[in-house]
Amino acid sequence: MSTSGCSDFLDRPATELAALLHTGQVSAVEVLTAHLERIAAVNPTVNALVTLVPEQALAEAAAADARRQSGEPLGLLHGLPVAVKDVVDTAGIRTTYGSRIYAGHVPEQDALIVQRMRAAGAIVVGKSNVPEFGAGSHTFNEVFGATLNPYATDRSAGGSSGGAAAALACGMVALADGSDLGGSLRNPASFNNVVGLRPSAGRVPSPGPGNAWDPAGVLGPMGRSVGDAALLLSAIAGPDPHTPLSIDEPGSVFTAIGPRSLAGTRIAFNHTVGGLPFEPEVLAVAEATRERLVAAGAEVTDLEPDLSGADEVFETLRALSFLDGRTADVEAHADLVKATVKQDVSWGRELTPQQINRALSLRTELFRRLQDLLARFDVLIAPTVQLPPFPASIEYPSSVAGVSMERYYTWMRSCSRITATAMPVLAVPAGFTPQGLPVGMQIVGRHRGEQELLAFGLGWEREFADVFARRPVVLD
Repeated sequence: MSTSGCSDFLDRPATELAALLHTGQVSAVEVLTAHLERIAAVNPTVNALVTLVPEQALAEAAAADARRQSGEPLGLLHGLPVAVKDVVDTAGIRTTYGSRIYAGHVPEQDALIVQRMRAAGAIVVGKSNVPEFGAGSHTFNEVFGATLNPYATDRSAGGSSGGAAAALACGMVALADGSDLGGSLRNPASFNNVVGLRPSAGRVPSPGPGNAWDPAGVLGPMGRSVGDAALLLSAIAGPDPHTPLSIDEPGSVFTAIGPRSLAGTRIAFNHTVGGLPFEPEVLAVAEATRERLVAAGAEVTDLEPDLSGADEVFETLRALSFLDGRTADVEAHADLVKATVKQDVSWGRELTPQQINRALSLRTELFRRLQDLLARFDVLIAPTVQLPPFPASIEYPSSVAGVSMERYYTWMRSCSRITATAMPVLAVPAGFTPQGLPVGMQIVGRHRGEQELLAFGLGWEREFADVFARRPVVLD
């Protein structure tokens, strides 16, 4: 597929493109037009972006150019094209949550994260595809269909931020937001060779409905580089009075982070995230990654973290969140809700007070154990996903390395076990299988330690520059 009509800057990091826009070397209209051309060329193949608004975006880009020409102050994201995940409300732009129930839903107000992106100068081009209600880590739904992997179009792009990750990998947008409960940022980052940051709870506030005290589900940035993720985090982080867990620290603390040398860094390295099954191709990339870190001078210690109780914590509290968030839809429109979401609600109904109380106590123990471990090491590193991108024709992997999966999402336990610890996690590219499928690693940092985590990630990107640079086959 030819993309020769698109300008060279499409595949540059968003940080470089932002500099060009701020200095006027390129205009916001030029940048957006090039991205729209790339979308027209590639999106029909991968189906990453849905509900596009090109006319509105072009008008906003022209207004952005006028602001620059008049000398007005420009935001961090001035003129950068972004996609918004289709579970996040956008004023005047259809937001379906991947559900037939909401196929025609048009919100009246932007979610806070969108307000902040727009205030920083970003141009919204449309919505990124998601699984129904963001449930599961394979992006498909009955409104828009499946998102396909740009490195192998018969494979899944992951999820639930699969549309965002695939769009970034293809250069259709400069930046994208994501969300993560059990791996919805990290899994698609691994599957699409991009970067996703699951921040500490409250770093990116979300004053929406539901349990505002639950740290499990978070919003975060995605980009083609670690610097890009830091740039978007700078715009969307910061306190909010309606979010009780929000962190009282401005996003500006992430604007001037430099790379940390890997030499001398104390790394706790783990291959199996508490003894989980992994496909051999993933373990091979993990071992090659370990060797590169040692060669770079890092102090690497093989270590098995104590993640006992993590599955019980995650699966209990996840079921509780679906009981809270999706019961009304299941009761009112059972024929329009996929079976796995109905099962999620059913699992929530079966919970006892004793089970919920035990999960909350175990979560506290997990948090403290991981904080103690990370007092001895700078980061904990492990494979992001237990298998490479799987065929897009299946709903979810029923087994990994010959081991049957208990539920439709338990093949993601390499991510969900880390979710249960409440630590921030940076998902980064690490390598490829012999078949050319991306494999990522997740870097776990200390609670609210995103600055140090991103600094390490920038050092990682320098060491693994060859992996970051590998283009998807759909751009060839």
